[in-house]
Amino acid sequence: MQVILLERVAKLGQMGEVVKVKDGYARNFLLPQGKALRASDANIKSFEAKKAQLEARNLETRKEAETAGAKLDGQKFVVIRSASDAGALYGSVTARDAAEAATAAGFSVDRKQVTILSPIKDLGLHDVSVVLHPEVTVTITMNVARSAEEAELQASGKSIQQLAAEADAAADFEIAELFDEIGAANEDGEDL
Repeated sequence: MQVILLERVAKLGQMGEVVKVKDGYARNFLLPQGKALRASDANIKSFEAKKAQLEARNLETRKEAETAGAKLDGQKFVVIRSASDAGALYGSVTARDAAEAATAAGFSVDRKQVTILSPIKDLGLHDVSVVLHPEVTVTITMNVARSAEEAELQASGKSIQQLAAEADAAADFEIAELFDEIGAANEDGEDL
């Protein structure tokens, strides 16, 4: 099916282009979302008449997205989840969780705008893309932790695995000291 794009669509084309797409993609996504019109002679003439208005609206929404994106870009949001001692989550952090965290912090982000490239299934800092407009994409950081204190430690640069390794090393050192003290006490007892 041939359609006229009413706005920029990623991996498809710019506003005003006539592109050929599969029928289902046009019927189920592009046409209902108002992103395209069927490429008939009447629609092409109608688009040419409205082109200036559409470009002005696109420019306005892009400027709004850029101002919102300037505030949102680089922000860090904390998500508290339960996880194993090794740092593996009992589930995953989804686009909905990222959108809710951003909304709770005072930003207007819909879950459909959030793009997570690979599933977040472990504790730590994860970069997530937010598409505010087809031409404006920003990156936020999701700090996934088991508690607020753990989130602060991760934000300072320490990972959960490093903290666990330090705790194990401290426990091993205490055990070694205890055995040294017991060994020293036994030696003292034998001398008497």
